[in-house]
Amino acid sequence: MDNYVNSNENELNQNIHFDFSDIDRKWLDIPYANISESEKLDIFLPNEYKQQYPAIMLIHGGGFRFGDKQGIELKLTLKPALEQGFAVVSINYRLSPEAKFPAAPQDVNAAIRFIRANAYSYNIDPYRIALWGTSSGGNLASLAGTTGEYTNFVNYNLNNCRVPWFVSCVVDFYGPINFLTMDSQFVINGLDGQNHNAADSFESLYMGAPIQTIPLTVQKSNPEVYITPNTCPFLIEHGTLDKNIPYQQSVIFAQKLNKKISDSKINLRLIDGAGHGGSLFETKDNLDLVFNFLKTYVC
Repeated sequence: MDNYVNSNENELNQNIHFDFSDIDRKWLDIPYANISESEKLDIFLPNEYKQQYPAIMLIHGGGFRFGDKQGIELKLTLKPALEQGFAVVSINYRLSPEAKFPAAPQDVNAAIRFIRANAYSYNIDPYRIALWGTSSGGNLASLAGTTGEYTNFVNYNLNNCRVPWFVSCVVDFYGPINFLTMDSQFVINGLDGQNHNAADSFESLYMGAPIQTIPLTVQKSNPEVYITPNTCPFLIEHGTLDKNIPYQQSVIFAQKLNKKISDSKINLRLIDGAGHGGSLFETKDNLDLVFNFLKTYVC
């Protein structure tokens, strides 16, 4: 799930195609909103029929600039999720070359509303929807998870704007949370990490200006700002040697969640020696841990 900046631009921009032929029930490229061709999603159901399935919505990474709903995140999680009895919804959203913040979180919000509004058409339980985001997708998943009581990212020009957008829980894999503190955290870690304060960083391009010059706007992209006692449960994972997103992003986020929410609902796992994604996140033991968390809150 390591697709933030560890490959060149062409590799990041490629779709990873894999075989769906053994999945009997699937719907591809469904428009969930009406502003952009980017606003599409795919739905996959387990082959074993049930009237309603809990759903996992996957939000891909790629620095808010690259990535695709049929990328590495889907390849690694689709079949295990289906085997565990989950429907899988994988979404695209407007990326920074097309539209700046807050377009991406508005799209995630709209995708949640679309699935809830049309859940019965796809055998999905509208009240059991979890989000799973990696890297920049982890930021978007976390933002959606903390703003279920807010209208900040409801774009009333998109569809289903009166449908609730709360979710049951969030899995955040190494997502950036507070863009403004990442570079100083790399200094503390003694790591030669990515320069997020640069004018051409992924975050600056996403926000529309060098992030340190617009701190009040950048604060609106920080999931910590929106935490309430009703915020949903979180599982957060991060590698201690991550050179793209410092692991303190996840530690501090978990601490702030714990100030408002029961400790039992916030699960932080630091993976010693792991970088920005990679094989240590993809082991059977770790995926079992993730699915056990999801079953606790959506099954």
